[in-house]
Amino acid sequence: MTAAQLRVQKDLTELELPSTMTTNFPDPTDVLNFTLTITPDEGIYKGGVFRFTFNISGGYPHEPPKVRCTQKIYHPNLDLEGNVCLNILREDWKPVLNLSSVMIGIQYLFLEPNPDDPLNKEAAEDLRRNREGFIQNVKSSMRGGTVKGETFDRVLKA
Repeated sequence: MTAAQLRVQKDLTELELPSTMTTNFPDPTDVLNFTLTITPDEGIYKGGVFRFTFNISGGYPHEPPKVRCTQKIYHPNLDLEGNVCLNILREDWKPVLNLSSVMIGIQYLFLEPNPDDPLNKEAAEDLRRNREGFIQNVKSSMRGGTVKGETFDRVLKA
C-alpha cells in the first residue's frame, strides 16, 4: 500500500460528513478514485444534487486531489467543464489539509458562491450586479434550462 493510499484511508476513516454529503467508491478496492454527492438543504442551490469526482495522485498529501463536477452547472466557481475554483485545491493546498477540508470547502461554495474568485466570469458578474437575477438563472439552470446561450444539466432531486 502506498503512502498516498494510507493517508487517504486515514482521511476517510476520520470523515464525519453531514447528511447533505455522501461518498461512493465505484471500485471498492480503489480508495484514490471516488465520487462525492452534495445535496444542499439551504441556499440558492437547495434542491440540487451535485456530483464530483475525486482523483487522488500518488503524491497526496503533498499534492491536492483533482476534483471535478460531473454536471454542467451555472456557478461562479465552476466552469462549464466542471473544474472547481477552490483556493485549497490550488495555491493554498497544504499537506495538513485533508479530504474533509476539501469536501466542506466545496459544500460551502454552494452556500456562499464567491464572485471574487470566479471560473465562470459571466455567473460571477451576474451575482455581483444582480443577485435576484442570478438566483433566477441558477433555478432555471438547475431545471436543465438555458442561461445566456448555454444549456445546463438538470440537477434537481427526483
